[in-house]
Amino acid sequence: MSILEVLKERRAIRNYEDKPVEKEKIEQLLEAATFAPNDRLREPWNFYVIQGEAMTRYEEMAEAYLQERFPTKPHLVESSLKVVTTTPVAIVVTADQIPDKPDDSEDNVFAVSCAIHSMWLAAKELGLGFVWRTRGVGLVHDERMLNFIGSPENEKVIGTVFIGYPEEGREVSPTKRTSYEEKTTWL
Repeated sequence: MSILEVLKERRAIRNYEDKPVEKEKIEQLLEAATFAPNDRLREPWNFYVIQGEAMTRYEEMAEAYLQERFPTKPHLVESSLKVVTTTPVAIVVTADQIPDKPDDSEDNVFAVSCAIHSMWLAAKELGLGFVWRTRGVGLVHDERMLNFIGSPENEKVIGTVFIGYPEEGREVSPTKRTSYEEKTTWL
């Protein structure tokens, strides 16, 4: 399969089989991330792998966050938590932040975003489902996440990725994309 075909077939998978992901496959995803482009080879990514008992604690934290954020929307809380409760592994990905160097810090965010996308493409090859969450259960904008992972203050959470074997019979339809022709200006 060509790279373009893999890109076109990439989907956000939120429903997983009740099956653990092998450590070797998780390591392959992490390795794929480290080949992402990054300014001055700063390699600004950090990965926090969440499984087992830590996943239970993550679920409790995410539920508390969602209950506070959406107290009058129990169905939204429940549907948002589903990806957490069915996912065998999550990885929180952070970018190094460089004090007094906002441009370098922003470049690091771009690099980590590329790293996450590299993981997503590798997941497809490994037969794994993958979704990158930022808002809601991704807890990107909540201090509890930094405390949960024990991150130093000079790291910024870029996303939480949920990984597992896709649930059988739950195909995700392609989404309509705007043609590059409508988004491109030739100078």
